[in-house]
Order: sequence, then structure tokens, then C-alpha cells
Amino acid sequence: MAAGPRKEVLSGVGVSPGIVTGTAYILARERMSVNRRDLRPEDVPVETARFKRAVSTSKDQLEDVRQRATHAIGREHAYIIDTHILILEDRALINGTLQEIQSSRVNAEWALTRVAGDFIKIFEQIDDEYLRNRRADVEHVVERILRNLLGNQAEGVPDLPHAVIIVAHDLTPSDTLQLKREQVVGFVTDIGGRTSHTAIMARSLEIPAVVALGDATGRIKNGDPVILDGTRGIVVLNPDPGTFLEYLERQRRYVTHDRELGKLRDMPARTVDGCEVRLLANLDVPDDVESVIEHGAAGIGLFRTEFLYMNRPTLPTEEEQFEAYRKVAERLYPHPVVFRTLDVGSDKIADAVERRPEANPALGLRAIRLCLKNIDLFRTQLRAILRASAYGDARILFPMISGLDELRLAKYILEEVRREMVEEEIPFKEDIKVGAMIEIPSAAVIADLIAGEADFFSVGTNDLIQYAMAIDRQNENVAYLYEPLHPAVLRLVRHIVESGRAAGIPVSMCGEMAGDPLFSVILLGLGFDELSMIGLSVPRVKKIIRSVTMDEARMLVTRALDCKTAAEAQETVYAFMRARFPEEITSEGEQIFQP
Repeated sequence: MAAGPRKEVLSGVGVSPGIVTGTAYILARERMSVNRRDLRPEDVPVETARFKRAVSTSKDQLEDVRQRATHAIGREHAYIIDTHILILEDRALINGTLQEIQSSRVNAEWALTRVAGDFIKIFEQIDDEYLRNRRADVEHVVERILRNLLGNQAEGVPDLPHAVIIVAHDLTPSDTLQLKREQVVGFVTDIGGRTSHTAIMARSLEIPAVVALGDATGRIKNGDPVILDGTRGIVVLNPDPGTFLEYLERQRRYVTHDRELGKLRDMPARTVDGCEVRLLANLDVPDDVESVIEHGAAGIGLFRTEFLYMNRPTLPTEEEQFEAYRKVAERLYPHPVVFRTLDVGSDKIADAVERRPEANPALGLRAIRLCLKNIDLFRTQLRAILRASAYGDARILFPMISGLDELRLAKYILEEVRREMVEEEIPFKEDIKVGAMIEIPSAAVIADLIAGEADFFSVGTNDLIQYAMAIDRQNENVAYLYEPLHPAVLRLVRHIVESGRAAGIPVSMCGEMAGDPLFSVILLGLGFDELSMIGLSVPRVKKIIRSVTMDEARMLVTRALDCKTAAEAQETVYAFMRARFPEEITSEGEQIFQP
């Protein structure tokens, strides 16, 4: 008797939690091959007209998808299509392609591929995961234009006979929006990340998903039985009966665990002995607001405003920003919403901002430096945030502050904007709080000085750790040095918290470290007033905080600070967490129920 298909376990990135079983449905897209074709001078006008028609057709298609998606699932999800429409209007991409056709006398497909390649290289250099994943938006739009140029229309998403697990190289927003919720139990893709639009949509629709599997489409066939564990980032292909029963038990445990966490939604993150920490959520796009509320976050500790500036030919208007900010502030009221002002470089936003090549953009003209050099851009955003503050508890956070001069100048410009709005009789919250993001070692060292002129601190550990350790987190050769529990990092963080406390201002953490349950107790012991994380992490962090005392937390901090190496500190923290929370932490220090 022939043996059945062999079980195979694939590991990727879990971006939307849950465990489901089902059969695979391969959503394939034929890969397009683009060849160079040289043009005669008289053929150039015809080719440019052909390219313009393809762009116009692409826009019509996207507007049709947006209209149908708005009707089917609501405007709050269909907004993603707006991003792709804006890319179609990007002068650098469209005019750059037309110029390439004319100057090099090549076919439109080849010219578009060349120009888009330069765009994609820019995104690949970005450290911020959300912004780096916007590369996929450019790729999706380029693919749509190419299909229209080649007469190869994108396949529609078919009606499915039963609930399936979709398997694709990648899912475009239009793909995802056209899928019927009752026909899909999970997503699996070869590429993507936690902040890709596939991931954002999966979380918003509460569909388990695993991305970045590499070659799932090459190893999974239509109709294959599949187990998808979006909690651990695991996909089991052709599970045997024993594995199937094991995952049914895990699914039962996950549902039970999730139900227990759900009971904590409206409870405070208060220790056994009565010390309370506010747990907030980081927000990349307004579409995730409902998830934030559902998971019991006490507000938004970091609203990344960059989504309004990306992939578009012009800067967002004051009115456009105001509407986006107002909706979030109004929805979260009376909870706070911390709006971080623009935190990208000039090479990542609209053509309206002067661009100069930089050898190292991450350490160049970005964040508050860019805003202080482009005052009109800065003032427009500040006006929009101030106007939104009339509808909720809005707060302002200045990123990448390196010293007092930058903070003082930013606050001076804010005060000018306030005076203008008073004269114009535009309402806003007059006592709006203004904070400094502490993510550069220079700011951490002089945190005691900065604390005297800020209303609050927000510690950005992602950048603080890599700048303190002189590493690039995306460089696999040195990524191992990214150690949140390195003695230098712990001492910097302790100094920041103590400086804030001495000045009587609250101190928050908004980096990845804040949302990792492994670090919940040590951050509690260090004295943070607030922790801001992805919404899915809030219940798990809350459970841990509600299970310990401040004495335990402070004792753990003392023991960790006594360690001489990162490895020693890590083992100290892991040992404590394994002993106290065996149901949450594995023997290897990993989370059992990852967000």
C-alpha cells in the first residue's frame, strides 16, 4: 500500500493569531517576463500614449475595486486602495517612466521596470518595518500596469466552493478586499511582514495568517490538507492523524486562553500590590483602531503619521491630515492619542520636498530634522493635530530629538502655530501635552536636562538599541548584537526613567521591547508609567503585570543590572519568567501564545 503525502512543517512569520485547519487554494499569478525593445524615433509618441492608457486603465480598475469593497465590507478597509491610486499619480514614477521611454527610446514595459527598480531600492534601505513594507505597494501597482500593457488582465478572485486557506506568493490589497470572508479561514504567503497590507487586513478581519514562508506556493498544492498556526507562524502541510489531534488540542487551548485574556479587557494593568501601568497601543493605520479597542488598550501611545505621506506625488493637505487625526482622537476619547510628527527622510516622501542624495539616510535628514528644515510641512501637520485635539485627548510627540536646541525650536514653531489659530478663532486643546522621543544615545544621556522642558518621554527602543550598539538591525552579520538586555541598554533606560521621575513627567516605552511579555516584569520594575505596543500584545502583557508584585519586579531589575553581560542578564530574566509564567513562556524563552 502506497504511503500518503509526507508531512512537512513550514516556518514563517505569524501576523494574525489563531489556529485553523482547511484545504489549500493556490491563488496563482502568472509571472511576467519583460524584455527590452528598442524604438525608432517615430514610435516614441505611440509608446508614450500606450503607457498613459495602461496607467489610466489601472486607475479605473482600482476605483472599481474600491467601490465594490466599500459596499461589501466598509470604507474603513477599502482605504488601502487609495494608496495604490496615489502611486499611479506619483510624478516620479509616471513621469520618470515617460522620460525613460523618450530618452532611451525603449518600450514602456522596460522603462517602467527600470524606474520602479530605483523606487524599490529606496524602500529596501528603510529601517522602519512599516515603511519598508510599502515597497510591496509599488510592486503591486507596477505589476498591474505591466499586465495592462501586455494585455494580460489580472485574474479575478474566484468564488470558492468551501472555506479554504488561501496560499499565494503575495496578496495585493485588491485581492484581499475581493475575498469573501465566509469562504476564507486563513492566509499563507511566500513574502510579506507584520506591517504588510495582507497582515493588516488579516488582523482587521480576524483571519489567521502566516507570511514570509519563502516557497509555500512551490510546496503546497491545491486541495492539500493544511494546519495554519498564525500564533506561532507555523504551517503544517499534510498533517498525520497524530499532528492533527495535537493541533486540535492546541486550538482548544488557544481559544480557552484567548477567552480568559478577553476577560481582562476592561481591567486595569495593576500589580497584585496595587501599582498601575497604563497599556497603550501603537497604531500604523487608522484601520487598526477597532482592534486596539477590542484588545483593551487604554489609548494610543504612538500614532505613526507617515502613512499619509507615502507613495503620493504631493504632500497631504491640512484638511486631509485633520480628518484622519480627528477620527482616531474622537473614536478613542477619553483615552489619549499620541501623534508622532513625521518620522521619515526626504527621500521617502513627496516630490514637493527637496531631495538630496545621502550616503546614510537613517542618520541623515529625517524626522524632526526634516521638519525643522521644511517649516511649512511641519506647520501644516501641527495645525492638523491641534485642530484634532478639540475632539479628543490628542498629544504631540517629536521624534529623533538629539538635544535641547531641537526640542526648543520645535516647541517655538508649535507656539507660533497656536497663536495663529487663536487669532483665527480655530478651536484646539490649549493645554495639549508635548513630548520628546528618546531614541538617540545623546538624548538618553542628557534626559535629565530634556525632562525639564518636555511634558512626557517616549522611549523608542528599536533605534536606541541599535544606535547604542552601533549596529544595523537589518544586517544579518551583526543582528545578533541587538540585545535589549545589554547592560549598556539597561543603564540608559534606567537613567531615562529616573530623569523623568525626578522631573515629575510620565515615561512611556513604544518600541518592540514594550510588547514582548518576556520583558514586561523588568520594564515594570524599571518604573515605566506606560507601555505602548501592538494591540494584540496588550492582553498578554496585562495578564503578566496583574500577576506580580512591584517587589518582585524591582528585585528582577536589581539582579539584571548586576549582570556583566547581555547573556547573563537574558538568562536571569528568562529563568524568572519561565518559573513564574510557564503557561506563557517556553523553556527556550519564547512565548507560547505569541501575539
